[in-house]
Amino acid sequence: MQIERLKQKIGEDGFLLIDIREAYEYEDGSMASINIPLADIMNNLDLLSPEKEIVIFCKSGKRSKSLKFMLKKMHNIKNIDHLEGGYLAWVEKEMTI
Repeated sequence: MQIERLKQKIGEDGFLLIDIREAYEYEDGSMASINIPLADIMNNLDLLSPEKEIVIFCKSGKRSKSLKFMLKKMHNIKNIDHLEGGYLAWVEKEMTI
C-alpha cells in the first residue's frame, strides 16, 4: 500500500494498522496504535480479524512485505497488505508536506 492510500484509510471503521517493529522502535514513534513485533505475530494471529482490512509495516518495508507473503501463503490471510517503504518512507513523506 502506498502512503497516500494509507493516509485515507487511517481512522476508517474496518481498518487495522499494525506496527511489526520491535518495542524500542515503536517507542520512537508510530502512526499505529497496535504494536506486535514480528517475533510475536504468530502467537497473535487471532488479532488479525478476517472482517477488517489489515496493513502491517516495519522500518523499511522489507520485513512487512515478507510477513504479508507468509501470512497469505501459510495462513490464508487474504485481507492483509503492507506499507511500501515502511515507517521511514512515512516519516520522510510527512517531513516534506
